[in-house]
Amino acid sequence: MTKTTRRNFLKGTAAAGTIAAFGGQAPFFKKALGQGKKSVVWGQTEPFTSSWDPSSHTILAQIYFDYDVFGQLIRTPMSQAQPDEIVYEMATSQNVVEDGWLEYTLRKDIKFHRGQPFTAHDVKATFEYASNPERPSGTWYPGQAEVQVVDDYTCRVRGEGGSYPGSLFWFLAGFLPILSKDDIETKAIDEFPNGSGSYKFISRDGPTTILNANPDYILGTPEIEEVVYQFVPDASTRLVSLISGELDIIERVEPEQYETLLEEDVTTSRTVSTENKYLHFRCYEPPFDDVRLRHAAAHAIDRDLILELMGPAGHPTVGQLSSAKFGYTDTIPNSPEYNPERCQELLAEAGYPGGDGLPPIEYLTSQGFYPKTKEYGEVITALLQEQGFPVEFTVMEVASWIERVFVRDETAPQLADTGWMTGSPEPNLVLRPMWHSDGLILTNCGSDTVDAAIEKQQTITDVDARRASIQNELMPALADHLPSFGLFTSVLIHAHHPAIEGIYFLPNGPVDKVKATLTS
Repeated sequence: MTKTTRRNFLKGTAAAGTIAAFGGQAPFFKKALGQGKKSVVWGQTEPFTSSWDPSSHTILAQIYFDYDVFGQLIRTPMSQAQPDEIVYEMATSQNVVEDGWLEYTLRKDIKFHRGQPFTAHDVKATFEYASNPERPSGTWYPGQAEVQVVDDYTCRVRGEGGSYPGSLFWFLAGFLPILSKDDIETKAIDEFPNGSGSYKFISRDGPTTILNANPDYILGTPEIEEVVYQFVPDASTRLVSLISGELDIIERVEPEQYETLLEEDVTTSRTVSTENKYLHFRCYEPPFDDVRLRHAAAHAIDRDLILELMGPAGHPTVGQLSSAKFGYTDTIPNSPEYNPERCQELLAEAGYPGGDGLPPIEYLTSQGFYPKTKEYGEVITALLQEQGFPVEFTVMEVASWIERVFVRDETAPQLADTGWMTGSPEPNLVLRPMWHSDGLILTNCGSDTVDAAIEKQQTITDVDARRASIQNELMPALADHLPSFGLFTSVLIHAHHPAIEGIYFLPNGPVDKVKATLTS
């Protein structure tokens, strides 16, 4: 067997990532800038769903759209320097009060795009609707919310019947688009995205969606008058279209593309994201129902090798949280590190010395959405095979991968590669759906100890005490149980036309354009 080294992997993958599409024609209807109106065209990587209801999906592309169109009580920029910063938008303050309530004071001068005045009744309708566990969005929230309307511009939130403190929305309200009460009751929100955000929805025609600046936006009218969302699923096509002027902003730039763009007349940006990439273990069947084999696999993986391969698209991580999340720590003493000797010891303890007797193991990943999944997947496969794991590597295009990665039957792969991007510093957006027994959407790997640690930190209303609970109790519990192994934190690479200045790329992918300008 050929020994796995940085040299032979990086040499083998470099050629595969070379860009070869520069001679193609961009497929769009106009040049992006310079059409009379201050307009930008965004090359999106995923299509929108058939419903405009923000609670009906967990699709990243539509989360970006929701950020532009819908207002929120607060915004959470999640910068590396200040990941817990809060910017008030539809609210002017939030305070923990008696009996577990979180109280919001609201602005009095906001209207939805269709003219309805904004009041506390809209907040009540939105929180109770979106947090319903039966809604797709329910996976983001800690359970059914209860909202008490004090007056038209004051309201309080907590878990239904006091089941959890309202302080869990301290950051989480920055990931909750506020809807009109009337639109929820009449289901009009399915047909038209009636928000109060910085941009108004104008039209959708196939892969093209058009927004116009909201002149009444509470934080100021954007200078960019029009935003066009253009669905372009292929990374090379997005790159060519940016350079040719058919697109103005592109996301999910591949690492090799980034190096190419440094030599072009475009502006590039790297943002450490809220998204960790994971190797998820299917823990409900052999061999990974044995925690020793989960740890053995983790000890077989050299994350430094993966980071070298990822280049500008990867950032080191320890544990299950991104450094953009509240509660992150880079000090988890029991977090597995690359250690082939320990891997072999654990294989022997589990009854599979050198991997002998292990059943076939499928490792599933996608291609075309996340950067370099095939390349680093080949690295992981070879590292595991080197230690005796009989891994078979499966690469699928995104739609087929999505169909398989969430199944929980005998056809499910034993190992799966995914990320989990969320739009708030709130760690429960990752912790509950991934590793609490009420969620387990990928691993089905529950643990009473992990459940108790997740539930304990949810009940703590003091910010510093909650941070300590996450770092000192929950993170070590996850490292012991290891339902998923954090590989690295994704770095979002964007590129845009140099005439666009002042945009802010959030760590979960949306682009804040409120203060952006267009220069000659």
